[in-house]
Amino acid sequence: MADHDRPHVLMMSEITVDGKLTLRRGASSKILMKYMAPETEILLHQTRAECDAIMVGANTIRIDNSFLTVRLVEGKSPLRVIPSNRADIPPDANVLGPDAQTVIAVSEAAPAEKVARLRESGADVVVAGKSQVDLPELMRVLKSDYGVSRMMIEGGPTLNWSMLNHRLVDEIRLIHLPFIVGGADTPSLVGGMHIETEKEMIRLSLKRYFMCGSNLVTEWNLLYGDGGGSGV
Repeated sequence: MADHDRPHVLMMSEITVDGKLTLRRGASSKILMKYMAPETEILLHQTRAECDAIMVGANTIRIDNSFLTVRLVEGKSPLRVIPSNRADIPPDANVLGPDAQTVIAVSEAAPAEKVARLRESGADVVVAGKSQVDLPELMRVLKSDYGVSRMMIEGGPTLNWSMLNHRLVDEIRLIHLPFIVGGADTPSLVGGMHIETEKEMIRLSLKRYFMCGSNLVTEWNLLYGDGGGSGV
């Protein structure tokens, strides 16, 4: 998939020193986000305002019930994009509210009554993929039908892995929190399938790093080796 056929994608996340996103499995990431420096919270909302769309996984919505809007800075809230294979979005989810436009991406296997309920809530429903959401196809639709040129992802681990595995991520921006939380099954930045060899490792190039208040922020370009990431 050529870069010009899809949005430029930035993955952004807070992360502990040991690479975790939450205190434990099932816990909201908002617990750790409370410990971000005020300057870093502003950076997060500035980044949202600079993007045409923001995407998170359905499980993140179920756990965090995020609004995914721009609040701490001036700017328009981006299009909210939630992939959900079977349209399993809680009816009271904040992303179904009127704060910004929302696209729910589902597979052909999604129950018709759930799809109808989402449409009744005011969300756009995009069908892409047979049993699972076809992320490359979704990226094409977002670019061609919604005019999305720049998109950010805010997790969770499964979506992060899927986007990286399809070589759909161009940059990663990490907000480093000075904590260790441990836990063998505590969600980390990237979940998904285990790799078998070092050849399957996804390589990065450090672009820059800086202090934002009391938080270290690092920025990385993806090096897929065949032009998969634009790195601009």
